[in-house]
Amino acid sequence: MTAIRTSAQVERRARWVTALLLGPSFLWYLALLVVPLAVVVVFSFGERAPAGGYQAGFTIANYLNLPARSAAFRNTLLLAPLGTIVCLLAAYPLAYYLAIKASPRLRLFLLILVIVPFWTSFLIRTYAWMFILGGRGLPSVIEWLGLGEVRLINTPLSVLIGMVYGYLPLMVFPIFVSLERLDKRLIEAAADLGSNPWRSFLQVTLPLSAPGVITGCMLVFILLMGEYLIPQLLGGGKVFFIGNALVDLFLQSRNWPFGSAVAMSLVIIMLATVTVYLRVTRRYGAGRDVSLL
Repeated sequence: MTAIRTSAQVERRARWVTALLLGPSFLWYLALLVVPLAVVVVFSFGERAPAGGYQAGFTIANYLNLPARSAAFRNTLLLAPLGTIVCLLAAYPLAYYLAIKASPRLRLFLLILVIVPFWTSFLIRTYAWMFILGGRGLPSVIEWLGLGEVRLINTPLSVLIGMVYGYLPLMVFPIFVSLERLDKRLIEAAADLGSNPWRSFLQVTLPLSAPGVITGCMLVFILLMGEYLIPQLLGGGKVFFIGNALVDLFLQSRNWPFGSAVAMSLVIIMLATVTVYLRVTRRYGAGRDVSLL
């Protein structure tokens, strides 16, 4: 009887300790995510006050008016996935070389080069790309080479270049970690069993590095969907993202209900996209065996 009572006391004490440890994180999550999101949901069904801001009410007109910002949705839904794909195509070979091919000393040096841009303000780096892609940068070099006049700044291409440059390290590191943990003996075994390098990569390396690929894609895609600075500076107001539309609606037009509806639409699109992507990748990963033949 005493042993049962002692066991119950230990379990009760463990629950209290767990609650005390999780309490601050739960309150932080509640105050900074759940409550603001609930406020945005309420605002999205309200009305714009005569002087701007929010006025209590209930209407779905804000959601019905979403096509008015179709350009921002179109640019975001086109360039964010495209930027994620380009980041993946550029990051995977680099991460593969760092994890599999590079010597320890060269690997350390290259990792430092990948990290170095984070030592500088993101704003300053974006301003540097404004000069590189501006009239006195690459276009002047192209024109000097006799290849004709080229306009790069304030175009979707300049925004794409800026996004890939800014978020490439966030794609490199998760893939690098997955590849570094890869058992190299599997690759050697595939070669011993007659598998060529390309087949070994498709059937061994790529499936085993899928967790890093999924993590990197999610990190980059979510951040690109909410991007504001790069379209503002490299797009010059001509390549509008949803983030730019939100700044305009909340700070300039002061149409908080419509801005809230746009924000909630972005959240719903991101949740739906991430859910579908994770289900597809998990189903693909579950249905694929790592074969050495």
